[in-house]
Amino acid sequence: MSYAGIGRKSTPGSYNPVLKPAIAVVNQEFYHRVSKRWQYSFALSYRRQDEYLKTPPYEHSNPSIKQEFRLYGRWSYMLQTARIRLTTTVRQEFRKFYTPDFRKPDEDFQLRSRFRVQLAVNLDTKKTHRLIASSEQLFSISREAYPAAWTDFAYHESRFSLYYSFSPVACPFILSAGYMNNLIHHDQSYPAHYIALDIVFINPFSSK
Repeated sequence: MSYAGIGRKSTPGSYNPVLKPAIAVVNQEFYHRVSKRWQYSFALSYRRQDEYLKTPPYEHSNPSIKQEFRLYGRWSYMLQTARIRLTTTVRQEFRKFYTPDFRKPDEDFQLRSRFRVQLAVNLDTKKTHRLIASSEQLFSISREAYPAAWTDFAYHESRFSLYYSFSPVACPFILSAGYMNNLIHHDQSYPAHYIALDIVFINPFSSK
């Protein structure tokens, strides 16, 4: 699966969810179904994220951009019936960071572990309409560049999401829209709210 995405964000006190640029992503992932219940994948990703000050008027910080190259692998176990599919996934990531001119930022690289449980429910017999709910917890340890030192391995985030997915039988695409609540735990705990729209084209270059 190949995908590209963009994200925009609001400013504290503003209800405009697309006020400022937030992130651009390019990702390539390869899957292999080992058996009826087991699947693994590995992926390479590039991300360019805008960084902002935490004080008004919330302008770009210096440096204003953080670049990230990410390598990760997943191992998933699936229980499936005609109506539901329950998937538990372990995902391990290596994240390497750079400033806009490819110098080391304060956080040089990070190792992050993710544990997710996902429930997909088919709303009709043709599996055209589907609800997908998931809960994911994230733990990480980072290598700081200045001074060179490791942080503690710790729990940092919980992500709870609910999506509606539409996959028409006659069309080679899947359309999904949903909401995610990201509970972030660093110096203090606070929620971040995401609204997302995904369009997946199935085998766009294959012949009929």
